[in-house]
Amino acid sequence: MADFVGRRRELKELREDIARTGLDTLSGRKAKAPRARVLLIAGRPGSGRTALAEAFVREVAEQYPDGVLRTRLTAPGGETVATERAVRGLIEGLGQSTPPGAAEDELSSALRTALDGRRVIILIDDADDPHQVDALLPDTPECLVVVTAEGPLTGIPDVRPCTLGGLDTPAAVRMLAHRIGDIRVTVDPRAAEALAEECGGQPAALALVGGWLAAHPKAAVADVAKQLHDMPASTGGPLGRAFRLVYESLPQPAQRTLRLLPLAPAGVVDSHTASALAGCSVAAAQSTLDDFAGLGLLRPAHDGLFLLPGCLAPLLQALLETKERLAEVQLARARMLERAVRLLHSCRVMAEADEDGVLGLSEKLDGFPRALRFPDRRAAATWLDTRLPALSAAASLAVADGELDTLARRLVAGLVRALAEHRGTAAAAPELYGLHRLVLDVAERRGLHREQAAALLNLADLDAETGRTREALERYRAALDAGRAANDPYATGRAMESVGGAYQELADWHRASDWFGRALAQAHAREEREDEARLYGRLGNVHTYAGRYGDALRSWRAAAAGYRRLADVPGQAKALSEMARVQEYAGRPEESLHTCREAVELARRAGDQRLQAALQVRLADTLDRLGDPAAARLHRSAADRLLGDDPAACEIRSGSD
Repeated sequence: MADFVGRRRELKELREDIARTGLDTLSGRKAKAPRARVLLIAGRPGSGRTALAEAFVREVAEQYPDGVLRTRLTAPGGETVATERAVRGLIEGLGQSTPPGAAEDELSSALRTALDGRRVIILIDDADDPHQVDALLPDTPECLVVVTAEGPLTGIPDVRPCTLGGLDTPAAVRMLAHRIGDIRVTVDPRAAEALAEECGGQPAALALVGGWLAAHPKAAVADVAKQLHDMPASTGGPLGRAFRLVYESLPQPAQRTLRLLPLAPAGVVDSHTASALAGCSVAAAQSTLDDFAGLGLLRPAHDGLFLLPGCLAPLLQALLETKERLAEVQLARARMLERAVRLLHSCRVMAEADEDGVLGLSEKLDGFPRALRFPDRRAAATWLDTRLPALSAAASLAVADGELDTLARRLVAGLVRALAEHRGTAAAAPELYGLHRLVLDVAERRGLHREQAAALLNLADLDAETGRTREALERYRAALDAGRAANDPYATGRAMESVGGAYQELADWHRASDWFGRALAQAHAREEREDEARLYGRLGNVHTYAGRYGDALRSWRAAAAGYRRLADVPGQAKALSEMARVQEYAGRPEESLHTCREAVELARRAGDQRLQAALQVRLADTLDRLGDPAAARLHRSAADRLLGDDPAACEIRSGSD
């Protein structure tokens, strides 16, 4: 980093501290082996603690060949980042997936397992709670953990803080020279020293003053030092005075844009966010953000993103509260959320373009300004990946303050759909789980039963997919209660069927058939023919597993009849194939042979070669048992012609879906 200077003594102390004896864990919990060495850099916001940590990591990175992982535990606005999110980020940084809905302890254990045998540096920025840090500590002394915090982390033993004050005068002057050039410092070195002293050697203050001087090449360094010195004490310390110098030099529109930046979720800003907040064009917003970065008011990140420095957040928040009317703040926030909703829609449409083609894409984006369109699917996916922390934070803020039938509902729905389209439901499950849980919290708080039922069903589905069947069953039952309270037949029917599916997964055939029967009765009463056919199939499955072959045959026969009435040839073929399987289990091979042949003909009409081949294999097996090997060989040859010699391709999955 160009602005990093000095701190040689601190860097030396940190290097020497690595070799000291490793530490165990927080008191009250035993560790099987020494844990990773923890180094703490303590200092007030703006003291350059993060810059020192990054410089130190660069110096020792070669000793840790498996890389550097980074996480931040405090958002720029001062909110604590959830430990679960921090741990997930570290695990994903190792290229591993995390189970949706996993508890903090489970995730911490997964992180330690993933780090076992690795030599990694973990940089934990802006920590406040020692228990949060403890959840991230590897159980291997081969790893190194570097933590930045405002003060000591009481509770983690054997950690000696490297406490930062201001830079010494020579280092502070060098930092100024990096920003404004050597000539202006050489011309009047005493003025540069006086300016460094007025900034208290504080890197954040020096960055602001240096940025201002760089933007005003004709300004004298001595005049700026005097201007800071003459500011009233009420302005604050060195950082407050430096900030006032920069802020008051901005044009009025830029001042207002800067005041509104604390509204940006997670302190992450891009041209669209600034444009929506300020009500200006995207191009104008981008120019303003670039100017802010040059002045040290923002930190450039990647992919067009800027980060709001945490040390400036309180100063900007105070300006927002004193100089902006509440109605204007609410309007700016609404514009920002509306922009996020529209960008998410555009992002999702780009993922659908592969299926719909250029014409379908053009129709779906009709009316969207060019600034809200992505050039291709890859650009949309990159935008979603880089903006996801901010979008998730925006969703949290929106549902905390608003109703689910307004912008918040649209934002959450848009984020869920965009994630599912670009990543697939399985890959996006951890993020989706958090979003559904967020909706559930608000729905429960506000007594919104319909939304509560939907969120519970979505969460339960994710639980079931990750093997937490008991938890899923509990949520499905709660969804049923919420659906009944909302008088929502879709939610109640879906919940009853899902309860049956959970009991089926638990091999409780009696309860599974009971709940499928309840769902079937409701579908029958509402004349929902597709649901009826599917539920007959699910009942047929359960009866088959339970060995109740007579009941199973009646259910599959009803399912086949239902699909026939719906003119669903593939569904009818699959139902008949299951009937044939049950008939064989029941010791009725002749009937199985007849049913299987009927299913083959239907599969042929449906153009389902995979099912045709699987049924041909079933016919061959049945004919072998009936003592006709020649006919069996013919059917196996037919299966080979359909799908080649891959026997796995010829399996028939038991199930109704």
